[in-house]
Amino acid sequence: MSKPSVLILCTGNSCRSHMAEGILRAAAGDVVEVHSAGSKPAGYVHPKAIQVMREIGIDLSAHTSKHMKEFMHTPITTVITVCGVADQACPIFPGQVNRHHWRFDDPAHATGTEEEVLAQFRRVRDEIKKVFTAYGVGLREGAAIR
Repeated sequence: MSKPSVLILCTGNSCRSHMAEGILRAAAGDVVEVHSAGSKPAGYVHPKAIQVMREIGIDLSAHTSKHMKEFMHTPITTVITVCGVADQACPIFPGQVNRHHWRFDDPAHATGTEEEVLAQFRRVRDEIKKVFTAYGVGLREGAAIR
């Protein structure tokens, strides 16, 4: 039996969805397949997202920005949107059972000094970490019961 798949969506697939993907993968272990994509992918993973995730021991340097259409033929069990625009643009995926919408600010739009911008990336990372770590632990515990 294959593992359930989680697809995390945001608009640009450059920051929030990658941070959530890395955190969920770390929290859930091997009980789910985790992917991320965007409705209008930026074409890159934001360097500051990579930097702040490295600070908590998660490496995003090999991640790439993908369009959600790449997953239309992948059995996706759960879709999680992390911004309002992706929630509105999100199609129904074949086999999709669950859908969650957990909105986070986009740190790619942060302004100010280098340190102020990094502080916004860290704040969003920490907010995502709280939610997706709890979700991942729940998935692990649910898998242990089965």
